[in-house]
Amino acid sequence: MSVTVRLPSQLRTLVGGAGEVPVEAVTVREAILAVDATYPGIAFRVLDDRGALRRFVNVFVADEDVRFLDGLDTVLEAGQTVSLVPAVAGG
Repeated sequence: MSVTVRLPSQLRTLVGGAGEVPVEAVTVREAILAVDATYPGIAFRVLDDRGALRRFVNVFVADEDVRFLDGLDTVLEAGQTVSLVPAVAGG
């Protein structure tokens, strides 16, 4: 099914400047890997060596943090948007 992956400005250089990339995916993990298949380097910046979500990256589906859903195995519905959002820290 078709979903959209929304990318932060830090990752847009890897996709030719696009803010959103349409992909075919059933889960959040599949969506990230689908973007990476076309634009290599995305998964490396979002997933760690074990394939888990990096600590400094937040992922939202329909305004819900996937860490409170089924993580990277969160099932997507057609037309949903997966937003990759860098964590913000500071003081």
